[in-house]
Amino acid sequence: MQHSFRFLIALMGLLVLAACTLPRGAAIQSEVVRSQNTDTASFAVVPIKPANIAQLRTWPATGWAGHYHWFSGTSGPRSNVIRTGDKVDLVIWDSQVNSLLIPASQKNVTMKDLVVSPSGTIFVPYIDEVRISGSSPDQARRMIETELERVVPDAQVQLTLQSGPDNSVDAVRGFASPGSYPLPNRNYSLLSLIAAADGISSDLENPLVRVIRAGKTYEIRADILFQRASANVILRGGDKVIAQEDDRYFAALGATGSETIVPFSQEHMTAVEALALLGGINDARANPKGILILRDYSAKQVRADGTGPSKQQVVFSIDLTSAEDIFAARKFYINPKDLVLATESPVNSVRTVFGLIGSAVGVGNALDNN
Repeated sequence: MQHSFRFLIALMGLLVLAACTLPRGAAIQSEVVRSQNTDTASFAVVPIKPANIAQLRTWPATGWAGHYHWFSGTSGPRSNVIRTGDKVDLVIWDSQVNSLLIPASQKNVTMKDLVVSPSGTIFVPYIDEVRISGSSPDQARRMIETELERVVPDAQVQLTLQSGPDNSVDAVRGFASPGSYPLPNRNYSLLSLIAAADGISSDLENPLVRVIRAGKTYEIRADILFQRASANVILRGGDKVIAQEDDRYFAALGATGSETIVPFSQEHMTAVEALALLGGINDARANPKGILILRDYSAKQVRADGTGPSKQQVVFSIDLTSAEDIFAARKFYINPKDLVLATESPVNSVRTVFGLIGSAVGVGNALDNN
């Protein structure tokens, strides 16, 4: 009996000393935010509440611009326009017996592959250079007929346009069949190009579609592009289109349903949606009052006037036992590179201590029996 008693006393003393560091899968909330009220604290703790959620939504975005920038309209001319580098085929018909352009044995003459020069012109015999750049094919045809009237009064012109580099778009990468695609007309849409390129590569998860135009980049999630008719913009010559994975992510640790790196499956994700994506929290381990979101702000984003974060490092806390706080968390956006940490319930440490004591009692009884 004396052996077991002394053994239990010694073991309980060790448990008291080591209670704060007993084996567990996650930190306790009080440990994480222990130094929040000290003058030297490097972080601020901000609870997500109905009273402050509207203000929190105005705080600067981190990890990205805060939204994807897309065209405001269909973005493109609605008629075909001839550009520098295009090729034009002309068929000129003339019924005159002694035509200047057409041999006596023929009804017409064909002029193929006339390249639109850097100055926007093509050469036509007897009328010299004709400027057709910026005109539609029909306007150019009528213009050439008018010029020919001086030497061939009854001439009729047939014009066929072949798109050149300035009238082509590039499906750069992320497509089953990348390449350069001529614009068949000026109503050629982004979805038409994606279809011509045999669709977005099936290897891409959560793909984004980017259009580079005139030194600016526009981007949209592919699922939104396919759903929203107004997002299907008209392409312009020289556009470069890229499909790639949305590389935004957040990390999850602690007593969440899974500890992992989580890619964004939609443009914006709320805290509640992020937890749902993780499978919630571990019912047996997690502290529902201690869901923490750790975020880094840049020095330029810190605000001393209360309109933004007061420190570069901020810990946002969520209490899942409060309906009001859950509603607020449904309006709080997770930012790329955030850390979602589900802290462990303090009760688990108590359970561990009692479990060890119970095991020790068994050991002590065994000693007495010996």
